[in-house]
Amino acid sequence: MKTYSILFLIIAIMHFMILINTTLLKGEWNGIVLWASTFLFLVAVFFASTEYQAHKKRRKE
Repeated sequence: MKTYSILFLIIAIMHFMILINTTLLKGEWNGIVLWASTFLFLVAVFFASTEYQAHKKRRKE
């Protein structure tokens, strides 16, 4: 799977979680959604930085 596809998927999941929390749950799970969004953001940053480092190494060779 390409990098931009994975990052787009993570952003879509984050938005879907917030949408469900505000519309169906009336904001009752704000803490859990915030924690999950933060975790997904850190996964995305780690994935993007790994891909960036790999691309940078390929460029030097």
